[in-house]
Amino acid sequence: MRFNQVGVNRARINTGRIDMACIDRVRIGKFRISMAHIRKSARLLAAVRDGLTGRDCVFCGSRCMDDEDFICAGCDAELPRNRPSCPGCAAPLALSLAQGVRCGSCQRKPMPFIAAAAPLRYEYPVDAAIRRMKFNARLHYVGAFRGLMREAFDRLDADVDAVLPVPLHWRRHALRGFNQAEELARPLCRETGLPLLPGVRRVRATPYQSGLDSAARHRNLSRAFAVRKRFAARRVLIVDDVITTGSTAARLAACLLESGVESVSVLALARA
Repeated sequence: MRFNQVGVNRARINTGRIDMACIDRVRIGKFRISMAHIRKSARLLAAVRDGLTGRDCVFCGSRCMDDEDFICAGCDAELPRNRPSCPGCAAPLALSLAQGVRCGSCQRKPMPFIAAAAPLRYEYPVDAAIRRMKFNARLHYVGAFRGLMREAFDRLDADVDAVLPVPLHWRRHALRGFNQAEELARPLCRETGLPLLPGVRRVRATPYQSGLDSAARHRNLSRAFAVRKRFAARRVLIVDDVITTGSTAARLAACLLESGVESVSVLALARA
């Protein structure tokens, strides 16, 4: 397989390897194939393989039992659960709070969303799994995290009538081939019957948030989102892969509230 020069102009070279997540298309013989199509085909092949041969644990590679969903019992028991945590921002806590009490950060500066939940803490091996899912298109992790997302949703102290995955800018979406927040949200929508909310876009291609402090994250997200139309949903759940400082969810929640939504809550896979 020969890489198209145009397609790799933004590829990162690491120890002699090309990062496939940064390539938008490849050329095989006379044909140019988009990486988005390759990733979709990989998801389909993975589903066929799982149906024919059973499922392996995404963390240790051992064969899962019939009642285990991509995570074996041993690995599941060792995952860094986000308990106790603040019901307002999902921040990890050392001790449980009394009913209705929020953490000190929420009391000093309340978030624009009314509740937040994340089933896991952003620690090993969860952090490594999320990075592989996002940057190396390892979308088989989505099936493994489906049950954890549903459990956290059921514990969320908020009413919800629609789900909004945090939007990606169209350029990053085209480059990556998928939106990881949408991949996490779709199984939840299928199980709960909640609709995915259209009409919200990321209109500014912001740099990656990793490594930025809270103030820099806030500046980075200024005017990043736009609500293109009003919608019937009144109580919206934002879904993302990771909550770090809450800046992205807060900016998006503020846009939704300005557009007429009554309340916003947040669900993420992990909390840093």
